[in-house]
Amino acid sequence: MTDQAVDTDGSATGAPSPTSAAVTGAAAPPDGGRFVGRHRELKELRADIDRAGLDTLSGRKAPRARVLLIAGRPGSGRTALAEELARQLAEPYPGGVLRARLTDPDGAPVPTERTARELLGALGESAPAGADEDDLSAALRAALDDRRALLLLDDAATAEQVDPLLPDTPDCLVVAVSAGPLTGIPDVRPCTLGGLDTKAALDLLARSAGSVRITVDPRSAESLVEACGGNPAALAIAGGWLAARPKAAVADLAKQVRDCPEEGAADSGLARVFQHTYAALPSTAARILRLLALAPAGHVDPHTASALAGCSVSGARTALDDFVALGLLRPVDSELPQYEVPGCLVPFLRELTQTQDRPGEVQLARARMLERTVRLLQSCRAVTEPDGSAARKKLAGLPRALRFPNPRAAAEWLRIRQPALLASARLAVADGDLDTLARRLMAALARALVAHRGTQDAAPELYGIHQLVLGVAERRDLPREKAAALLNLADLDAQTGRTHEALARYRAALDCGRAAGDPYATGRAMESVGGAYQELGDWARAADWYGRALAQRLARDERADAARLHGRIATTHTYAGRYGEALRNWRSAVAGLRKSGDVAGRARALSEMARVQEYAGRPEESLRTCREAAEWAREAADVRLQAALQVRLADTLERLGDPTAAGLHRAAAERMLGGEFPEVAGAAPKHREEHHKQDGAPASAYEIRSASGQD
Repeated sequence: MTDQAVDTDGSATGAPSPTSAAVTGAAAPPDGGRFVGRHRELKELRADIDRAGLDTLSGRKAPRARVLLIAGRPGSGRTALAEELARQLAEPYPGGVLRARLTDPDGAPVPTERTARELLGALGESAPAGADEDDLSAALRAALDDRRALLLLDDAATAEQVDPLLPDTPDCLVVAVSAGPLTGIPDVRPCTLGGLDTKAALDLLARSAGSVRITVDPRSAESLVEACGGNPAALAIAGGWLAARPKAAVADLAKQVRDCPEEGAADSGLARVFQHTYAALPSTAARILRLLALAPAGHVDPHTASALAGCSVSGARTALDDFVALGLLRPVDSELPQYEVPGCLVPFLRELTQTQDRPGEVQLARARMLERTVRLLQSCRAVTEPDGSAARKKLAGLPRALRFPNPRAAAEWLRIRQPALLASARLAVADGDLDTLARRLMAALARALVAHRGTQDAAPELYGIHQLVLGVAERRDLPREKAAALLNLADLDAQTGRTHEALARYRAALDCGRAAGDPYATGRAMESVGGAYQELGDWARAADWYGRALAQRLARDERADAARLHGRIATTHTYAGRYGEALRNWRSAVAGLRKSGDVAGRARALSEMARVQEYAGRPEESLRTCREAAEWAREAADVRLQAALQVRLADTLERLGDPTAAGLHRAAAERMLGGEFPEVAGAAPKHREEHHKQDGAPASAYEIRSASGQD
């Protein structure tokens, strides 16, 4: 089966599968002649677009987009028909075709919040990390207000999934695919699919089996079509079986399919063809196939199959390609080998797994898959680290199949596999537990996303990951894990400008940290509460909370953290104009950094101390402190800081009436940076705070788990 694919329902089509939200341009690619039949249904659907609705008949303007509904059982070709309709209608909708699947392969409805977020991302719109379902739905409708687009919503379970996604403009069109009517959405007439007509079914069969075999024995071919019930997915599998056996007679296959035991009236054709094909597989291939039911969201690649079956990656790739040829798997068009398990086959595969594999074997296969995912994510992040770093050295020790050649290849893998990776995160906590493997997976996924996309860009995905952890922690009453998730969520709130929401989460995290008896989490929470108050401009409360965190660090003899907190307290006093208090805390910070042996930190602290002395009207003291800072910066080999201090010295000397010495220092700074002057002189307090935010950024919640012995 080389010239056709199997869509999400298992039907033959050349169109892409809406496995997650995606958008294509108005000029949709031609179908290459792969779509067959359904001429009556296409005609009815196109006529339904222009049909007068209830609003039009009553004289009112239609307030929302028209909804076309294609109803049919999985495997009936409903997705293929929707894709063909979208291809034909692409030109009148220059805003593009948006695609989203509303049901996961395991049968669980996709939350509207996730669908709306993905559709916004496909439109290039930013979705607030902490926005709820109503906010995201409103944002999606607003994004579509001035856009003439077509939405293809595949595998909708209920009207409640579709209604929040409907655009508030009649200029858009929605094509929904479902197993039955969507009661609750007005003015929708379903186009219900049965089997293909005989001519279209024979054409589909001939695509893979070859036209000659169909032509020489048309009666047997028609008998095979009848045995398959005209089901496109069943015909695709039957054609794949014949293609793999050039000498097999069509009549023999038709008889064998008819003789297979009945599995139910509606799905009997598909069930019988699948059973017949599965029974002919070698035992190793059969085991790989049925274990694919465990693949997150039905997304499969050679690594997933290899880990599930415990075989080599190359062996898994060969098996997956064989399944594609048999019509049992769908290849996904991407730069990497990616496949998708047809949704209509997932129930069969799950039943086989339950009856033929022991629960312990299934659990082990899932654990191997998640462990492989963790190692790939760790490799994906490690490749972004500098050469010679500990992470890169560890990367070199991994098997070649788990290593990425460069950061670009790793970023591309992360982009393509992101839907499956997020599904893996959901799978890891699906049983409501947070074991070590689940924690490692969450941590590795979060770190890989941040390493390649940055916290701001990856905020929506990170928010979802931390919400998963929080949900399990709340259900299982795990205060340490709840504190970690709340801290991570609060960090995202703070970074996206939701400071009040962040403050509430930090306080909740503090309560959980205290309940867990976790001093690291409580210290981190107190420091973050101080940071939130500082962001809000409440300098007194900020200094108070930093002071509480400092007392805890001092009690635990954590000198480096104590020195950093002295610096943060000094910064808040500087904002409030309390320069005396600021200088006392900077002196304490310098003393702590001296004891801990942090030369670079000592130089930066002295630099900030010199700045405050200048604000306080003590230029001579500032000059002496600045020179001392320059000496330590030289000792630390921090060229940029050295240059910045040279510029500050020049500014101070000019104010003291020594332009000659000032010129020498400016020349020194220019030599250090090749003419690129750092922006330090006269920087506003907000600029100064950016330095402190970066230098004193608290650890992530996953680092808290590591420090607590939980990771």
